[in-house]
Amino acid sequence: MLLTLFPTMALADTVQLYAAGSLRDALTDAAKAFEAKTGDKVMAKFGASGLLKNEIAGGAAAQVFASANMEHPQALHDANKSGSVLRSARNKLCALVKPDMQVDSTSLLDRMLDTNVKLGTSTPKADPSGDYAFEVFRKAGAIKPGAQAILEQKALQLTGSANSAAPSAGRAVYGWHVAEGRADIFLTYCTNALAAQKQNPGQQIVALPDKLSVGADYGLTVLAGAPPAATAFADFIASAEGQKILVNHGFAPGN
Repeated sequence: MLLTLFPTMALADTVQLYAAGSLRDALTDAAKAFEAKTGDKVMAKFGASGLLKNEIAGGAAAQVFASANMEHPQALHDANKSGSVLRSARNKLCALVKPDMQVDSTSLLDRMLDTNVKLGTSTPKADPSGDYAFEVFRKAGAIKPGAQAILEQKALQLTGSANSAAPSAGRAVYGWHVAEGRADIFLTYCTNALAAQKQNPGQQIVALPDKLSVGADYGLTVLAGAPPAATAFADFIASAEGQKILVNHGFAPGN
C-alpha cells in the first residue's frame, strides 16, 4: 500500500465583505494587500450602509461589515449578530460643486439656500451620508432661523436608496449627478468628492465652514460565526498597514 507523502496544503478561505460604497477603492486595495499576504480571498459587496445592515440582519451571508457610521454595526452587535465594533476610519463632509459656480466656504450656506441652486444629498436612514447631510442642515438652522426646514425640503435625495439611479460601472455617482445637471451642489464625503473630481476635473470641492462641519466615524465588525480569516481581515484593516491604505485614499485613521 502506497502512502501519500506530500504535505497537506491548507485551503484558502474566502471572506465575505459587506462595505460602505465610499470605502470601495480603499478596501479594494486593502483586500488585494491582504490576499497577497495570506493567500485568502475577499469577496466584496459595496453599497449604502443602512441597506447592507438590513440585508445582514435579514440573513445575508456577510462575515465582515464595514459601515460609514458606528450605529449600523452597533445595531448588529446589540442583536447578537456580530462582535464588538471598532472605529476603522474617519471622514467628513464636503460640498462637491459644479464648475464655474462662484462659491467658497463663507458663502456656501447662502448658495445652498438659493432657490435657483439644486442641492443633492444621499438618502437618510438608507445611507449615512444622507444622515450626515441632514445634520449639516440642523447646524444651518442654528445659524439662520428657518434654514433647516428650507434645506430639508429642497434637498434632492439622489442616491443611496434601493431605487436610486446609478451611473455606468466605474463612474463616481456624485460626480455623475453633478455632471448631468441633477445637482449644482452635492453634499458628500470628502473622499467621494475627490474621486468625483478626478473623473470630472472642472468640479470644485468646497470645505464646509466650521459651524457646519460634520465628521463621519466608520465602524467595523465581524459577524457571528465568521471564520478566522474574517477576523484576520478585520485585524488587517485596523493594522498600521491597513490604516495606511485608508489614509492614502483620503481617510483619517480610525484609531
